[in-house]
Amino acid sequence: MKIKSGFVKRNIAGSNIVVPVGKSAKGFNAMITLNDSASFFWDCFQKDITVDECVKLVCSEYEVDEQRAKTDVESFVKMLKDNDLLD
Repeated sequence: MKIKSGFVKRNIAGSNIVVPVGKSAKGFNAMITLNDSASFFWDCFQKDITVDECVKLVCSEYEVDEQRAKTDVESFVKMLKDNDLLD
């Protein structure tokens, strides 16, 4: 799965913000603020990746057990799906 094109992440005053651009701005009138781990997840899903592949990347980047990483990644993916942000 992969995040739809038309959204960009920027660091503004120390905060990671996702905003729609181009045609996406017409259908998504909001912005998303990401904490550091969600920002990492966002970067992972910029390419076509599975949840399990993302979990492995999270475990290699952070000191977290696999089950906690999976729970967090699945929660993030649910947010993406709920907001129609996945291809």
